[in-house]
Amino acid sequence: MTTTRAIPTLQHPQHHGATTADTHGADAVYRKVSWRLIPLLFLCYIVAYLDRVNVGFAKLQMQGDLQLSEAVYGLGAGIFFVGYFLFEVPSNVILHRVGARRWIARIMVTWGLLSAATMFVNSPTSFYVIRFLLGAAEAGFFPGIILYLTYWYPAARRGKATSLFLAAIPFAGILGGPLSGWILQGMAGVNGWAGWQWLFLLQGLPTVALGVVVWRRLDDRVKDAAWLSAAERELVAREVAADGAGKAEPRLLSVLGNGRVWLLALVYFCFVSGLYGISFWLPSIIKSIGVKGALDIGLLSAIPWTFGVVAMYLVARSADRRLEYRWHCAVAAVVGALGLVASVAFHGNAALAMAGLTLATMGIMATLPIFWGMPTAFLGGAAAAAGIAFINSFGNLSGFSAPYLIGLIKDATQSTDAGLHMLAALLVVGAVLVLFVRPAERMPRS
Repeated sequence: MTTTRAIPTLQHPQHHGATTADTHGADAVYRKVSWRLIPLLFLCYIVAYLDRVNVGFAKLQMQGDLQLSEAVYGLGAGIFFVGYFLFEVPSNVILHRVGARRWIARIMVTWGLLSAATMFVNSPTSFYVIRFLLGAAEAGFFPGIILYLTYWYPAARRGKATSLFLAAIPFAGILGGPLSGWILQGMAGVNGWAGWQWLFLLQGLPTVALGVVVWRRLDDRVKDAAWLSAAERELVAREVAADGAGKAEPRLLSVLGNGRVWLLALVYFCFVSGLYGISFWLPSIIKSIGVKGALDIGLLSAIPWTFGVVAMYLVARSADRRLEYRWHCAVAAVVGALGLVASVAFHGNAALAMAGLTLATMGIMATLPIFWGMPTAFLGGAAAAAGIAFINSFGNLSGFSAPYLIGLIKDATQSTDAGLHMLAALLVVGAVLVLFVRPAERMPRS
């Protein structure tokens, strides 16, 4: 088996004798790159995340209309990730070969149409089928963007760009909660359709439109960027090439058999269990503590995600300043676990329960940008495409297991409390495992 090796930490240009003017010039070029790429990718991930988890809000009406049990809902919500898992690695390898522009556009158009088509679900079977197809269609989007960022940013600058992109997750919660609540409440009965049907339609079609924008606006590589001058393209291409020079690019099967990749996949599985537990069940948990109106539930659900944005930024900045990542990641995961436990302990007090859920969201969100610097620090090229996709797809299997298990637990106990304790335990396991990631895999300063 080919063994991958970690690359040395890349330093900012001034550490290699470049003048302050040179550094400022490079900073200006990367600001230009970021303003071109990040807002569009950020917007794409917001609609991606909404299309993935809006079923949590639809459940508030859909479950009663279709007579779905908690276990059926949990299985349908989670079966998305079975399709996601099966097609993730092939999708990312195809993206690396044919280019991000056409492949990400294809992903977005197909999943947008399927998300909108969820409005026609009328039985458990059709619910399972459309959710599986939706997962297969979306497979490759997230790891594709993580891979795409390696084409434009050297490791010393990629952490900040990744954090900005990942901030779309809590922003999707901030915007999506009130929006979903308003659609459920305000559109119910319009044209004879239920509010949950309008929810899928109105949040699915914008994804199709954004797919067209991606086709027209995204450039596959630095050499294709007509909006950069020749000198600017040369600077970015040179730094990205220097960043990739020390990275291993073993055979595909060697990547999937590498112990380091499997360890990161297990860590991510634990962290994402907490993320999807919050994403799929937050509306139901808020309802269970006494909040009734769909719009009120949506507005309250924005609170944990708002604090999650702040925590993600502050923890990532602290980790970069101290050049320490494993303990930052581990402590954030433990804080997330404590928040989940607190939300159960204070179940009878709506304010304290919400405070616990907010703390949980802060801790869970803070782990993500730190985590994703680890695999991109030692994999390059097709190996990165396969490795990132495998870690993400394996981790996202928790998106299948966590909602389904919580659904089974709630059917059996009429409460989500034991399910939240399970998620807390997984976060603690992830916190322990991440400490076994060797220091050589640390992210460089961003």
